[in-house]
Amino acid sequence: MKIVVLDGYALNPGDISWSPVEALGDLTVYERTVPEQVVERIGDASIILTNKTIISKEVMEACPSLRYVGVLATGYNVVDLEVARQKNIIVTNVPGYSSQAVAQFVFALLLEACCHVQQHSDSVHAGEWVTSKDFCYWKSPQIELWGKTLGIFGYGSIGKSVAAIAQALGMKVVCCTRTPSKIPQDSGILPLEFDEFLATADVLSLHSPLTPQTENLICATSIAKMKDGVIIINTARGPLVQERDMATALKSGKVAWYATDVVCKEPMAQDNPLLGIPNCIITPHIAWATQEARSRLMAIAADNIKAFQQGNPVNRVG
Repeated sequence: MKIVVLDGYALNPGDISWSPVEALGDLTVYERTVPEQVVERIGDASIILTNKTIISKEVMEACPSLRYVGVLATGYNVVDLEVARQKNIIVTNVPGYSSQAVAQFVFALLLEACCHVQQHSDSVHAGEWVTSKDFCYWKSPQIELWGKTLGIFGYGSIGKSVAAIAQALGMKVVCCTRTPSKIPQDSGILPLEFDEFLATADVLSLHSPLTPQTENLICATSIAKMKDGVIIINTARGPLVQERDMATALKSGKVAWYATDVVCKEPMAQDNPLLGIPNCIITPHIAWATQEARSRLMAIAADNIKAFQQGNPVNRVG
């Protein structure tokens, strides 16, 4: 059974092994695939794995042997699910593999906004402490998280992990979710409706999938309902935030910091309105990318293929 990986570099730049997938068929791995190469590279393979390479209606129609698309991520909007259903092509994703890594990264972003560790380390290495007249100095305000309120939008596995870390840091936690009944009553987490949620949070962390209902969730209208000086963290999806509105709010000081691992167009466009704004921290979509998380992703992707081959597909999204 032929298995083709269309864009394997993001998952495995060489520090983990493809052996769990290799054991299941005749494996070909491409590091990257541009749109013009997709059909040719799939060829007569029945199983493909993709991360960000688009599997469109045209691709599926041109590849009649295709029976399975495994998305090497949790999000699966790269596949036309309606066409896949019509053609009886199984589509799976990999949920839950990066919850711990992403939750950790949320606080890496938040603590950078609060403490600016790298800025101060650079200052010391540049000799500023050696020449200081005082025993200490700080180049930016230091923000204490104890007693502040973290608002979590979305209470899936990542949101739960973020809440636990926040509470360990002495933060109060409020949550806006479609399923407030899933929040344990003894958790100390207070479910709120959206407008009250916006008005309550000192720090707001986004953990929602991108849907028509959540696109541009954070925009001029919603930002106006927040506290002055709010910190917003986005490790979910770039289009949850209207970037031009965010740029305006950062420049005015309404939003003290926007720390994001995702943007609306990836790789980032040169004209992105957030570029160059000093109170905006941007990382290149790496919250998921610990070696441990990627190893879990590889193992789950292989288990998904094995289950498909045995006639009992799991983690099916289409």
